[in-house]
Amino acid sequence: MKKFQPKDSSQSPRFTGVRTFMRLENIQTTEDVDFVIVGVPFDTAVSNRVGARYGPQHIRNASVLLRPYNPEQEINIFEYCSGVDYGDIDIVPGNILRTYDKMVEGLTTIIQKGITPIIIGGDHSISLGNLRAFAKEYGPISLIHFDSHGDTWDSYYGEKYMHGTPFRRAVEEGLLDVSHSIQIGMRGPLYGPDCIEDARDLGFEVIPMSEMRKLGQDQVIERIHQRVGDSERPVFVTFDIDFVDPAYAPGTGTPEVAGPTSFEALEYVRSLKGINIVGFDLVEVLPAYDPTEITAGLASAVAFEMISLVALKKRAELEVMNTIK
Repeated sequence: MKKFQPKDSSQSPRFTGVRTFMRLENIQTTEDVDFVIVGVPFDTAVSNRVGARYGPQHIRNASVLLRPYNPEQEINIFEYCSGVDYGDIDIVPGNILRTYDKMVEGLTTIIQKGITPIIIGGDHSISLGNLRAFAKEYGPISLIHFDSHGDTWDSYYGEKYMHGTPFRRAVEEGLLDVSHSIQIGMRGPLYGPDCIEDARDLGFEVIPMSEMRKLGQDQVIERIHQRVGDSERPVFVTFDIDFVDPAYAPGTGTPEVAGPTSFEALEYVRSLKGINIVGFDLVEVLPAYDPTEITAGLASAVAFEMISLVALKKRAELEVMNTIK
């Protein structure tokens, strides 16, 4: 077993101790870890409901039900991975630009050490800060984006930095390799036909929800892998919880009906095995609209699948090393 792993809930009751993700140790360390959970509780760039600043603690609270073995991926995470709950970035409420600076500062050391951060928001504006940090290390990075909205609007209320604009800004700043980036799940009423076409004009491949249903899940997964391409290319995955139908994820700020089920959403994340993912974020969980923790339970499961992908990557690397020997 690796050095840092969760408390054993068969020996220590889940309702005891300080709430951390999956009951991992809360330590800000980059030694002997393969992944870290990082909270970014920023939500003052939203256009509708506020409250996603409490998303990280809400997801952590639900995550105590997680166990280390993933039966779908047939892997015990902590046989191959060591991880900690790194805590939260000290954001600046109401000041997104200073928050971005703090995010880059807080994430840079983690990324430089080759550790995979699983970043929990917060609203979707935080993705721009995440991508700035990754671009410092990797240059333009590929993006896999699960969402019901493209978030490529130019501005909201005359503001350039909102939760509906991060990926346009990322393209403008040269942070993304758009020729190997893809957006999946867009749906719902729009301001006009340009809302989808703008993302394509920026260079993204876009698969709206209506097309996803026609193609079927297997073909969508194949399209994702084809778009990302080379298994060595660094990839960032961003998952907005409103990608999922609000029947399964009601606790979010801008819900859109007619989306994937929770099972389908988890299958999409599981299907990313073999892609060179260097970081993840999970955003837009809003506890005030999630009194039964349906959304938080799903969000913690999505993060668990993200951690499982890190473990699968580590196992594959170990198998290659053993073959060489």
